[in-house]
Amino acid sequence: MLISVCKSKIHRATVTEANLDYEGSITIDADLMEAADLVEFEKVHVLNITNGERLETYVIEGGAGTGVICLNGAAAHKGKKGDLVIIISYGLMEKGTSSDINPKIVKVDGNNSII
Repeated sequence: MLISVCKSKIHRATVTEANLDYEGSITIDADLMEAADLVEFEKVHVLNITNGERLETYVIEGGAGTGVICLNGAAAHKGKKGDLVIIISYGLMEKGTSSDINPKIVKVDGNNSII
């Protein structure tokens, strides 16, 4: 049986903008994506620490070194600039192989720079 487990997480990132007039998704700094082993269009969950909202969307690559975390389209209703979020991706693995789990955890500061 396959189970869904945490593959990677960006912890306590700061939303830098919310763009309602975009088709949808979350834009993430390319450096953060690489550190968290995320690929463009990968499904993620976004957990808003500030307001308790949760959403599922996909990743769009933002400029490297920009620190961008932008909620786009309908997701923009779930948060605003300055909110703290956790971004989590999941992978599938065979049940019983949990000792092989080693998620990438990326912690960032208030400017979304890797700590």
